[in-house]
Amino acid sequence: MSKRSGIEDPRSVARESALTLLYEAESKGITPRQVVDAQVMPVEHVVRLLVLGVMDHQSDIDASITKYSTGWTMDRMPALDRNILRVATFELMHRDDVPTAVVLDEAVELAKRFSTDDSGRFVNGVLSAIAADVR
Repeated sequence: MSKRSGIEDPRSVARESALTLLYEAESKGITPRQVVDAQVMPVEHVVRLLVLGVMDHQSDIDASITKYSTGWTMDRMPALDRNILRVATFELMHRDDVPTAVVLDEAVELAKRFSTDDSGRFVNGVLSAIAADVR
């Protein structure tokens, strides 16, 4: 979880939670909505917005990711990278209230923390191209 001045940023926590739920849905072969609905504790508003937004716009999101991930198919990407890219691409396309730099920085940080050694650079490259296209 990102820390700013020693305090966890709720938006960073929400992105991490959304990533976890999307990863769970993909791993179990169920819809993100089923994962959200199965949670014992209510899912925070921003987490729900991100997860269901990715689900509702997944075909457009995946098309954009595929367009800019030269040499990589969605199936070839690590599952964490794929879902980090989906959350960030959703934000770039549908959340004008979130600055581009914040979306990219948060996604790169998640990739560095949870995925492969090369994931941060990969995520940054793909998202920078998507941001230039959609913003």
